[in-house]
Amino acid sequence: MTNARIVWVDDEMESLKSQKMFLEQKGYEVITFNNGFDAIEYIKENKPDVVLLDESMPGLSGLETLAAIKEIHRSLPAVLVTKNETENLMEEAIGSQIADYLIKPVNPNQVLLSLKKILDNKRLVAEKTTSAYQMEFRSLFLALSDNQDAEGWQEIYKKLIYWELEMEKSRSPEMMEILQSQKQEANTAFFKFISKNYTDWIQAGSGNRPILSPDLLKEKVVPLIEAGTPTFFILIDNLRFDQWKMIQPLFEEDFRMIKEDTYFSILPTATQYCRNAVFAGMMPIEIAQKFPQQWKNDEEEGGKNLYEEDF
Repeated sequence: MTNARIVWVDDEMESLKSQKMFLEQKGYEVITFNNGFDAIEYIKENKPDVVLLDESMPGLSGLETLAAIKEIHRSLPAVLVTKNETENLMEEAIGSQIADYLIKPVNPNQVLLSLKKILDNKRLVAEKTTSAYQMEFRSLFLALSDNQDAEGWQEIYKKLIYWELEMEKSRSPEMMEILQSQKQEANTAFFKFISKNYTDWIQAGSGNRPILSPDLLKEKVVPLIEAGTPTFFILIDNLRFDQWKMIQPLFEEDFRMIKEDTYFSILPTATQYCRNAVFAGMMPIEIAQKFPQQWKNDEEEGGKNLYEEDF
């Protein structure tokens, strides 16, 4: 058994010393608190593997403590220990994303089984993720060695981001180090790809190159516009693809995603150039020629993104 760290919060912790000793004999590190406030302060600085929470505590209840903990570490598994089996409480507890609940009085083996179920599940997910990436590593390595086109590079990028997010579940520093090394190799190869092709893309013009910032509205948004149907274009500046994948589930609670696509930013990637190019449908030099009063170069004073509506 690895030294998993358990935080146990119960206002009657003195009476649970034998259970704490039992878990420690099984190889767990058990940190105890007799109130939710102290537990929250500890968890702000330390991330345990599982939290055991007494539902009924004076001051801050178990569910209130759980809500505060979830704000700090949303994915931290929590087990609620309660005397109350009412339907409303159980619904509220499950809605608060508990991993398990135990009905008092509990014996040490009940607690042990609950912990094993949670931690073994995490271990199995981690092992499966690591194994799957090891199988994918070679195909990514070969893809980086090939002469990829723009579409191929988009797929490589999506795969690397996918594995980066998945590897966070594995908690394997060794595998994460390998992945980061592979990402560095990809960055080096992608730099060479862009250096070789970027000038040709600029000269080719829209329709004869991968979609760049000035092409985005024309190629991706305009075809979706229909008479009488509202169309909203929302641009979130400085949002990376991995950040989007993290918040995507929140959007999918209310919206159905039909298609996900990527495009190539122009260079430089600074907001002044890229975002203005998206709205204007023109390269920055074209914007400067058509809107000489509104366009501001780097060395000029004034805001660089004040005229998006004009553009």
